[in-house]
Amino acid sequence: TEDEITLFEREMKEFWTKLKSIHGTEQINQTLALRDSCKESIKALSEKWSKKLKEGDLMIDKIEQYSNEILQQSQHISENQEHLTEIISNLNQEEQQKKDLTDSIQELKEELMKKKEIISSKNKAAKERMERLCKSKLLFEERLGLEIRRIHNEQLQFVFRHIDHKDPDKPYVFTLSINEQGDYEVTSCTPPLDCIEEFQLKVRETNNFSAFVANIRKAFTALSYK
Repeated sequence: TEDEITLFEREMKEFWTKLKSIHGTEQINQTLALRDSCKESIKALSEKWSKKLKEGDLMIDKIEQYSNEILQQSQHISENQEHLTEIISNLNQEEQQKKDLTDSIQELKEELMKKKEIISSKNKAAKERMERLCKSKLLFEERLGLEIRRIHNEQLQFVFRHIDHKDPDKPYVFTLSINEQGDYEVTSCTPPLDCIEEFQLKVRETNNFSAFVANIRKAFTALSYK
């Protein structure tokens, strides 16, 4: 250090002062030259190491700066990695939700197709039954004195006459429809018959519509004698 160099120079001066008093001038001059050469070497070496030390300090500062930058970059990369992981997780969740929604839509489509097929089949069966009823119209009118009318909501109205011998034109009426299950259903009956539910259940079991109409006419006839 500079303090050590100063101390060294002072000690050297004291040494040369003592040396002059002991030795001759020529020898002293040689020694002084050697001393000066030594001092120059020490000075050059001191300047060299001082420069090295300064360069070392700069290097340490740069290394510390680079370390801080690397640490910041590492933290930034870590934050980006966490953000990327979160984005990937959200994308996976959205993909799963999309898949679940697609599966649900497909299930609903399949269920809707099945319901459409069932409804179409029921409508076809109801239409066929209604057509058979209409074809039987003339037969019922001729044999049973029956008039069949098509009214609102695809219902058929059956009007019997010539039942009451006191009033042959008095109408005895019941209205029939095909329900959602494709079964016969009596929606009204005038005058009312207690046995109408029984007849309705029986025609659903046997599908014998002619017997069903004949039984209702018999019931109306029996009622007219009361």
